[in-house]
Amino acid sequence: MDKALKSNRRDFLKIAATAGGGLLIGFNWSACDSPKMKVVSNEEIFDKAINYNSFLSISPTNHVVIYSPNPELGQNIKTSFPMIVAEELDVDWSNVRVKQAFLDTEKYDRQVTGGSGAMPHSWQRLRQAGATARQMLMEAAAKRLEVPLSSLTTDNGNVVHGSKKLSYGELATEAASLPVPENVALKDINDFKIIGTAVKNVDNDAMFTGQPLYGLDVYRENMLHAMIQRPPFGMKLKQVDAEAAKKVKGVKDVLTFKDNVAVIGEGTWPLMKARKLLKIAYEPIGGTLESTAFHDKKFDELLNSGAGEVKRKDGDVKTAFKSASRIIKSEYQCPFLSHSPMEPMNFFANVKEDSVELIGPSQTPDRARNAAAKICGIDPEKVSVALTRLGGGFGRRLRADFVEEAVELSKMLKAPVKLTWSREDDITGGAYRPAVKYRFEAALNDKNELIGYKLSGAGINAGNTTRENNFPAGAIENLEIRSAEYKSPITTNAWRAPITNFLAFAEQSFLDEVAEAMGKDPVELRLGLLDKAKERPVGEIHYDIDRMKGVIKTVAEKSNWGKKEGVSQGFSVYFSHRSYVAQVAEAKIKDGQAVLDKIYAVTDCGIVINPTGADQQVRGGMLDGMGHAMFANLTFTDGVADQKNFDSYRLIRMKEIPEIETHFIDNGIDPTGLGEPALPPTGGAVANAIYKVSGQRMRNQPFINQEGINNFNLGSPA
Repeated sequence: MDKALKSNRRDFLKIAATAGGGLLIGFNWSACDSPKMKVVSNEEIFDKAINYNSFLSISPTNHVVIYSPNPELGQNIKTSFPMIVAEELDVDWSNVRVKQAFLDTEKYDRQVTGGSGAMPHSWQRLRQAGATARQMLMEAAAKRLEVPLSSLTTDNGNVVHGSKKLSYGELATEAASLPVPENVALKDINDFKIIGTAVKNVDNDAMFTGQPLYGLDVYRENMLHAMIQRPPFGMKLKQVDAEAAKKVKGVKDVLTFKDNVAVIGEGTWPLMKARKLLKIAYEPIGGTLESTAFHDKKFDELLNSGAGEVKRKDGDVKTAFKSASRIIKSEYQCPFLSHSPMEPMNFFANVKEDSVELIGPSQTPDRARNAAAKICGIDPEKVSVALTRLGGGFGRRLRADFVEEAVELSKMLKAPVKLTWSREDDITGGAYRPAVKYRFEAALNDKNELIGYKLSGAGINAGNTTRENNFPAGAIENLEIRSAEYKSPITTNAWRAPITNFLAFAEQSFLDEVAEAMGKDPVELRLGLLDKAKERPVGEIHYDIDRMKGVIKTVAEKSNWGKKEGVSQGFSVYFSHRSYVAQVAEAKIKDGQAVLDKIYAVTDCGIVINPTGADQQVRGGMLDGMGHAMFANLTFTDGVADQKNFDSYRLIRMKEIPEIETHFIDNGIDPTGLGEPALPPTGGAVANAIYKVSGQRMRNQPFINQEGINNFNLGSPA
């Protein structure tokens, strides 16, 4: 059935033909994830275009241009957004052009990349923008041909009436003079031509040919380069001897600010050499210089004392556990992790007398702008932010610390500055995934029924360590979820699929332990709990039971769950960022050794815009979840990270990646999140498969550090 949307006239602004002619329609992204930019159909009239929130423009040459409002960090939003507009506009995809928008908060409420929220927010408005333009073009054609609007159709950038065709380019000027329709019909999803087809990333050619796209590519005549030596966590600068560093050819100066020592020069290579020659002494700010052993002790103190806040409590938990015939207990722990994007932190800042120019990769450009304005004591409106493509972010670039450093230095030097972090800076510089420890307890009665469930989480700078309303909450009569936090000088930040990136592994591993204790199949246990939640819900249900059951049943079918000879299977399912992902990992004995062989993933993220991009998102999330669960580990000694580069901070290698088979549920609902949901369940599926094949429970990450793991080959599955 066709959908229709009523447009608000304030959401749509149009102007008459400019010098080159053409129709320009602006649409309000305030409820989406977007900025304003000026967009026109060709570069010759670019300077004459009028700024709006965001624009769809149609040129006399039939080209459609849209400025992508959200920072692009690999989630493919720069491709999928224009696909939606082109679909409703009914144009030839080869005629679509897309460009990155600048920051402008005067007309946009949210211009952020994070939380897998861009598509859910923008889906309807993008469709409406394309459909409104199409409607106006058809009205222009009806007027010119003197035929009823109902007699017209569109096809590939043309309005069609019988054997006659009028291109959008021919009609653009006339359409610009018409009133914007208040109600526009959206396509039936069964009529989609572009959405649901494989479309290559719009930046592919530029990436493959090495064209400048990233923050590290930014160049400005006469700009200075800067690198910074930062203090260990919990320490401050005492003194510095920079004489030797200043003698390195290409080094212009060494500055200190806020306990940092900055080396300034003509390029990054002389700065890297000079930094090694700095003689710096630090002193403690006060308190304990923290190490990993200290953190382990804090976890136990918090969990044993029952500290923290009860986030959810259903039923009578105390009585349930007191009357239990059996109680299953387990603890799971994860370390700090670095985000480690391919492109280390960097930013360009040019502080002028009464304005600031910023260029670089940021997931939160408005945060960067406000930070710069505060440092310089000017209004945020006097700070411009141009976004480059991000060479990875995973939450690290939600912060603005690296932007603040660039601004501080440009202000001090009264010159444009490009700040670059080294790989070592990136790994040792903080904003890590929080280290967390969980304690689970499950109570079984004399009928072997699950009657009680307790989860206590303790995290370091983790905020709420739980997602208290996620499954199995709502399916168990007596449930208590508690969260405690220890404040540390070690800085943390959102890390891809915050909290759930480890919590899902712990929850899904523990549910397998409960299933084993009950003598039940792990898949059947979860389906039974979901049936219970649907028939007799306990408290509020914050997840879609049918969607979760759908991915569980589908992955069980695709993987032939429990029916394969010589294969040990591990199951996991999770809901996060509005989407549902179920996975089955398979391990086998090959040449006398157990290896991870294959993983199946079934995802319900609503309508899939671009199958190629969606598949890459799922695979990338799984590799992230698998690799970090198996190998990544960040430990501390006296406030200093022990791992400093990829020689000691272990990531997954190509030869260690098993076969991955992906499937998507085609349910026709509006798109939900996809950048993060595939990561959380992966660790649990892998851990449960490892247990099935080796008898070794994986309760601590990274798995490679667990005693006895040498019985399982974490190397090549081949």
